[in-house]
Amino acid sequence: MTRAARALWFTSAGKCEVRPVAVGEPGPGEVLVRTLWSGISRGTEALVLRGGVPRSQHEVMRAPFQEGEFPWPVKYGYLNVGVVEAGAPELLGRTVFCLYPHQTHYVVPADAVTPVPDSVPAERAVLAGTVETAVNALWDAAPLLGDRVAVVGGGMVGCAAAALLARFPGVRVELVDTDPARADVAAALGVGFAPPQRARGECDLVIHASATEAGLARSLELLAPEGRVVELSWYGDRRVSLPLGESFHSRRLTVRGSQVGVVARPDRTFAQRMALALDLLADPAFDALITGQSRFDELPSVLPRLAGGEVPALCHRVDYGQAHASA
Repeated sequence: MTRAARALWFTSAGKCEVRPVAVGEPGPGEVLVRTLWSGISRGTEALVLRGGVPRSQHEVMRAPFQEGEFPWPVKYGYLNVGVVEAGAPELLGRTVFCLYPHQTHYVVPADAVTPVPDSVPAERAVLAGTVETAVNALWDAAPLLGDRVAVVGGGMVGCAAAALLARFPGVRVELVDTDPARADVAAALGVGFAPPQRARGECDLVIHASATEAGLARSLELLAPEGRVVELSWYGDRRVSLPLGESFHSRRLTVRGSQVGVVARPDRTFAQRMALALDLLADPAFDALITGQSRFDELPSVLPRLAGGEVPALCHRVDYGQAHASA
């Protein structure tokens, strides 16, 4: 027995479409999930939409349940919240998060979903993948009590990192972005805000997430001696120049890469990291990262506008209510 479902596919440069898919019944150790909400990770999905994933990174950049091959056609995405409708009895009826693309129904192994705590609304849980990335970054960064920290780049990941840093005692946190509208988001997260030219220097730590050459250069400028930049940006097929002359060596600065594909603590598993991210989402401050919403059926027109900057967004949330009615 199969079920009719629909999924979003990236089909060519700047174009995507909703296609029918057939979903079978779950087998032993599997679950059938009906999607309630998904989230668009604007930076990464815009990169995929324009075909900007370098050939050398095609395997590294695969989403866990991606179908197709880069550049196109490809079914891509990894922020999905739904309800288990069949399969593993212990998960039946549970709201779960899964690193699955934009699709109305799907079957996955039971260990690929993480139950959403009762304290976390399902519509906020779409941020779990982003918060997981921020958790990993802070494990890499290892901020200390009293650190002076800048987060350069107020996108989804940068804002999530700033929200977590705001919880550290005695830590001065400033979100740095060229968009003055990010000041309201920073205030909601409980951190300071500044445009790049007015950002406070002498930082012990800078989290860089702007995915721009200028942002990375400014991150180095903001450091105190012995300071470190943790680089979260993904540049795709773009080359980036790094200013390593002048005082870079004399101030003994460090640039450290961080990527969610590797758990930054050897004493934690992927599952434990995801469970922690979901627990952290009990804080309503994270609602500031949800800046837009549309229906699943609207994605072929909305996603290109998000990628092109016509629709400003951190996390754009997708509602599947109408999609179920016609799936």
